[in-house]
This record gives sequence, C-alpha cells and structure tokens, in this order.
Amino acid sequence: MIKNKILAGLIVPSALFLAACDRPATEHQPGAASEHTIEKNQQVYEELDFGNQEDFDNARKGLIAEAPGTAIKNSAGRTVYYPGAYDFLQGDSPDTVNPSLWRQAKLNNIRGLFQVQEGIYQLRGFDLANMTLIDSDNGWIVVDPLTTTETASAALAFAREHLGNKAVTAIVFTHSHPDHFGGALGVISKESLAAREAAGNPLQVIAPSGFVEESVSEVIIAGPAMTRRGVYMYGQALERSTTGHVDSGLGKQPVFGSISILPPTIDITQPKEQMKIDGVDMVFLNMPGSEAPAELTFYLPEHKAYCGAEVTSRTLHNLYTLRGAKVRDGLRWSTHINNSITELKEIETYFGSHHWPIWGADKIVEFMEKQRDVYRFIHDQTLQLANKGFTPKEIAEMIKLPKSLSEVFYNRDYYGTVRHNSKAVYQHYFGWYDANPAHLNPLPPTESGKRYVEFMGGADAIIEKAKQYYDKGEYRWVAEVLNHLVFAEPNNTAAAELLSATYQQLAFQSESAPWRDVYLTASLELENGTSTIALDKKDTLDLLNNVPTEQFLKAMATQVNAEKAEGVNQSIKLVFTDTNESFVLSVKNSVMHYELDGDDSNVSATLTLTLRELLNYQVGITGMKDMVLSDNLSVEGSTVDLLKFLSRLDPSLSNFNIVQP
Repeated sequence: MIKNKILAGLIVPSALFLAACDRPATEHQPGAASEHTIEKNQQVYEELDFGNQEDFDNARKGLIAEAPGTAIKNSAGRTVYYPGAYDFLQGDSPDTVNPSLWRQAKLNNIRGLFQVQEGIYQLRGFDLANMTLIDSDNGWIVVDPLTTTETASAALAFAREHLGNKAVTAIVFTHSHPDHFGGALGVISKESLAAREAAGNPLQVIAPSGFVEESVSEVIIAGPAMTRRGVYMYGQALERSTTGHVDSGLGKQPVFGSISILPPTIDITQPKEQMKIDGVDMVFLNMPGSEAPAELTFYLPEHKAYCGAEVTSRTLHNLYTLRGAKVRDGLRWSTHINNSITELKEIETYFGSHHWPIWGADKIVEFMEKQRDVYRFIHDQTLQLANKGFTPKEIAEMIKLPKSLSEVFYNRDYYGTVRHNSKAVYQHYFGWYDANPAHLNPLPPTESGKRYVEFMGGADAIIEKAKQYYDKGEYRWVAEVLNHLVFAEPNNTAAAELLSATYQQLAFQSESAPWRDVYLTASLELENGTSTIALDKKDTLDLLNNVPTEQFLKAMATQVNAEKAEGVNQSIKLVFTDTNESFVLSVKNSVMHYELDGDDSNVSATLTLTLRELLNYQVGITGMKDMVLSDNLSVEGSTVDLLKFLSRLDPSLSNFNIVQP
C-alpha cells in the first residue's frame, strides 16, 4: 500500500501530439452558412486568382504512384490515420468553407510517391509532414521520418514497393517538432540499429544543435496544457466533413500513434557545414529560432536542389502557434531566409518538409523572397504602429499586407495569420501588457462576466440584443458579448446555443485552418461539454526512454502545490539504478529544486528504482502489482516523510474547460 502511494505521486506528464485515441463520436451537427457568411466567402473569389492551376500541376508533378486511402493501423488494430476520410474534398467549395482554405485542403489531399527529380523522392499525404528519400551510395538518406512509427513504416513500405527494397543509410531530422522525427523507428528497427552499432557502422543521424532538448522540453513541461489546446487548434474531436475539419494548413492533420526519437550522431552547430553522407554532398544551413528552436535546411549541390525544411512553406506560418509555444522572432526568421537566398548560387529545385516542390530558379527565388518579406513586413509594420502607441488589438486590425505579398497563395492565412502574428511580434518586444492601466489587473472571466451581465441589463436583454447583431452578421461582437454571459451563467442554454451558432459562422468564414478548428471545437463543447481525448501512453515509450531525466524533474517541479508546500523545508533522494543517476530533491519557499548527485546530508528518505521500470509502469506496460513486487524498488529512511513530500505534488489536468468556467 505504501509503495502504491509513492508511485502515484510520480506522474509522467502527457505530451502533445504523442498518442491519442480515435475521434470520439458526437451528435453535434453544425448548421448551415448564413447569408452573411456566404457573401463574405464569395468575396474571396474576387481577391485571388483561382484560375491559376500551377500549384495543382506542381502538386501532381512527378507522381509515381497514388497512395491508397485505406486506414493505417497500429499493432493493436487501432486506426492511426485514415486518409480516406478526406475524400469529400471534391469540386467547388461549399458555403461552409472559405474558398481559399478549400483550395489548400484539396492541394494537401494529393497524396502518393513523387519523384522530385532524379535521385530525390517524396512521400506526401501519409502524415502531416513529408518524408523525403535521397539516393545514396548504399541506399536512401531519409529526411524527416514523419510523426509515428506506423505512418513512417507504411510510407517507406510504399516507396519500396515502387522503387525497390533499399536500405536506410542515414536519417536527417530538419527540426525539433514531432512530425519530423517521431517515426524514426518506423524506417529502421532497433535490431538494425543495434546490428550496425555492433558492426562498427552506426547509423548516421544528423540534426541541428540542441535538437533533443528542444524536441521534448515544451511537450514534457507544458504537455497537459498544450495537449488540451491542441485539441482546439487541430480539430481533433471534429468530424471530417464540409461542416467540420477539412485541413490543418500544413497538411491534413496531426497523426496520433507510436512516437520515437533517435539521438543524433552528428550535430550541426555552425551556420554552414558541408559534409558527405554516404556519398552525397550536403551543405547544411543552421537556422535556430526560426520556425523551431532547433532547425536546419540543406542544399544538394549535385542536384542543385534545396530543402527549405519548414523555414519556408506554402502558407503563412506561425510566429505564435495557437496550441501555445514560445513566440518566434519574425525578424530572425526573415533573416534566415535571406541568408539562404544569399548562399544558394545555383538552384533548380526546391522542396520542403510540407507541401509540394517548386521548379525553376526564378520561381524559387521569388517564392523565398516573398516568404522572407512577409515575416519582415509583419515585424516592421507592427513595430512601426507600436511606436506610435497602437495596441496589439488595434495593430491586428490595421496591418494589411501589400498586394504583392497577399495575392500569392503561399502567403495566405492557412496556418498562421497576419492578425495573430502581429500580436506575436508585439508580445516578443513588449509582453502581454499594452500599457493601458485598465488591462493591468482586470477581474478574471467569471467575475467580470457577472458584472458585464448586470451592466448590460441581464441575460434576457443581452440575448435579445445579441440576436439582432447575429442577424446583421456581426459575429465577432456577438462572440465577445455572449462570452461574458456564458462565464457568468454557464447553465444558460440559450446563451450557449447562440454562442455556438456564432462560432460556427466564424469558422465557416475562416481562411485559417486552425482558426476554423478552434471555432468549431468551441461550438461543439458549448453544446456537448468538454471533449475527452484519451492518451495511449504506451505509444510514447520510445520517446520517453530517450528523454533526459532532468526534463521529468522540471515537470515535477511545476506540480508543486504552493499552499501544501507553505513553510516546508524538506529533501528526499531519488536513485535510478539503470541510468546510474541520483538526484536530491528539495522543497523550500514552496519551490522544488533538484540536483544531480547533490548533497544528501539532509535527506530524510531515499527512493530507489529504475527509471525504465517507472516509465513502463506509467505507460501501462507493467502493472502496479509487478512494480510493487519488483526488487528494483526500495525505500530507505522515513516512508512518512517520503509520502508527505510526494503528497505536495498535484497532478496536471488535460481536460480543463476553455469556453466555459
């Protein structure tokens, strides 16, 4: 019993995009587009050249074989990804989808094995990202092996079916986001890795400096909140339909299955590094702090081909991502793109970690220059307006891209948006405070909501006025007003239903796929309650086994309940016998500190176990009984003190409310 309580206190945080069950069934039925939404969507046709089919030609160019729409399943038979769910993306855009987003969704639905040029192939549509194969002396260099072992394995098997059974000779991780490394063990097995190691020929794994730490730092420490917010950003609980999720902007959707990671054998630390990988000359350009904290691009001189990773994409990207992350530096991002233009003297082919390639030097340079300038424009114009005293909300309303940047499809708001990116630039320089004292210490949503309702004449009056504005198509204002009422009176069904309908119209108008998913998920939860997404932690084991122990301790420190720890000054020791690590954990001033091989003179209890067994227990590979009876777990010193220490840790929540109190 004592051991049960001890283990219950050691919680491995959930990680964003690592594993999840299929979308839950729902009776939520979005309504039809209003006349105002139809009119606004029709205006999009006047802004953009929908007759230009060049993107569709490029997206289909080099097709060797179209990928099947059948479900990709894991070893237990659960569907990891079902591309056939998007077969409704046919013909002209319906009234319930922004025409520009519909176009992007159709492009992202062109899936299969493609020859980019001789010796370079891409697998697109098997996952959110692309997997690239480069012919080398003894097989293939694999670039970005997707999110999960299941999708990576399926993609590589499809390539081998059509190109031959070549070996994987090296892996390149372009950056530190899971859709670019999580499927590593789907393209090469642990047994093959071990055999190569034993033969003195270890697999070359190339990644930007800081790759491992950056890959896991955010999702371990902030995992529960990011997971919950990710449900909104990616429409995980939504139907795949013309009134539901249609696309993610970068690709169809994040994929949820078994995720892995491999430690790099070659770190790219310099701004530019040239090397030969299994007979292939590669020039790596280090670009940290652009789209990811650790990121690289590379040039293949013999092919005159450039991989832009995710530094450039066929969409405006995020300076701030709605799931939550560190704000990205738009000026630095723009500078990285400019540096790559300067470095690339001869280029005939561009390909990226998402979307489809570009051919022709002039078109590639134009694309890169306009991607460079869209981030620079948002950065510079945000500062220009901020330095005149305008606030983030005002700037987001004022800033407009010039036609030379806004009329090209690859700078449209499919993923990031000009509005929320300008706010990110403001946040990067000035933080959350806009200098207005009324915003310095406002009441929390529920308390302010109650007062707003009182000031506006009560719930019935608010709903009546909100309906009038709804009928005029003033959906942004209706959402702002009704949000106060829902937080003041969460059981007010009429308010929730009208706000739900309002979010639907905002979704149907949105060019941004994440904005659409956020609005529709909010609508769903207002009607049906919180979307519960169960995580299968078994799928995370191959990742967690490669996470530095310090990352788990950082996460544990964020679970300290300040009130329970008030006045406490206590230390315990954790000993992990398999990693030969010991940490002294101490709580003082309601803060938990940890120190590797720290001074244990004041330790009142020591818990000894294996880190691997703890992880196996957490992800469900071994049960409580096996863990409790294990010879690898023991307590020395005061068990009471150990239990008290662990009782001050509160587990995180991953299903908290967002659109309701």
